[in-house]
Order: sequence, then C-alpha cells, then structure tokens
Amino acid sequence: MSDAIPLCLLALSLANLLAFSLFAIDKARARAGGRRIPERVLLLAALFGALGAWLGQRLLRHKTRKQPFAAWLGLIVTLHAFALLAVAIIVWRG
Repeated sequence: MSDAIPLCLLALSLANLLAFSLFAIDKARARAGGRRIPERVLLLAALFGALGAWLGQRLLRHKTRKQPFAAWLGLIVTLHAFALLAVAIIVWRG
C-alpha cells in the first residue's frame, strides 16, 4: 500500500494543477472577452483537484460571487477535505 501513496499524491497534484490552470485560463478569457470554459468543466476539474480549484477561485478572484457555482465548489472542497481526513486516518492506523 505504501508504494501506491506517491503515485496517488502525484495524480492528486496534477489534478490540482489542472484545476488551477483551468480557472486561470477562464479568468484570462473573461478579461479578454474570449470564449469561456463552461462552469460544468470547472466543477468537474474541481471534483479531482478541489484544492487547486479553490485556490484558483480565491487567488484569482474568479467566480467568487457566482451562484450556484460558488456553493457547488464549496461543497466539493468540503467533501475533499473529509475524504483526505478519512484517508489520513486509515493510513495513520496502518
């Protein structure tokens, strides 16, 4: 099981990087008046990289007041936090 941990961390890191990148791209397109990334795509990216999506939203100040998007993102981030806590407890117990 310990061999799978680095691979899982790599996959999670890449998912978070992708989510953050999509938020950054959408913010740049919004400023330029270009074609936007659909909200469902941003939320799908958040399902796999919640921290990256949350950081993208907060640091870039993007879609912070847009509802129900902000509520869905908050729910996804909360679910990720509980899932990571559960995994940490399972790993810690051995």
